[in-house]
Amino acid sequence: MTEIINPPVINEATKSQKIEYVVYFLMGALEILLAFRLILKLTGASLSSGFVSAIYNLSGIFIAPFNGIFSKGYAQGVETTSVLEPAAIVAIVVYMIVAWGIVKLIRISSGEQQE
Repeated sequence: MTEIINPPVINEATKSQKIEYVVYFLMGALEILLAFRLILKLTGASLSSGFVSAIYNLSGIFIAPFNGIFSKGYAQGVETTSVLEPAAIVAIVVYMIVAWGIVKLIRISSGEQQE
């Protein structure tokens, strides 16, 4: 009696899927950076810390288009001032939608059958 052995199935990502993964990775990294900024501002993190100033400097360019949409909220504490920066929240949402849109365009332009 002969047994038929099925070869292992190797599912390799297509070129368009690889591009989608890169887009999601880059936008995910940006979302994490913006989330760090939001949390650091809310907790009143000190600008004297190198990490905090690096996060603010890196994320500042991505927040800039959204500054001024809503006014910032301040809460004065004993040692620090917490800042609610709505521009960071808006940026997180907008960049998430942009990433989703880019991936949808890649899928449409690839011509691959979608599930």
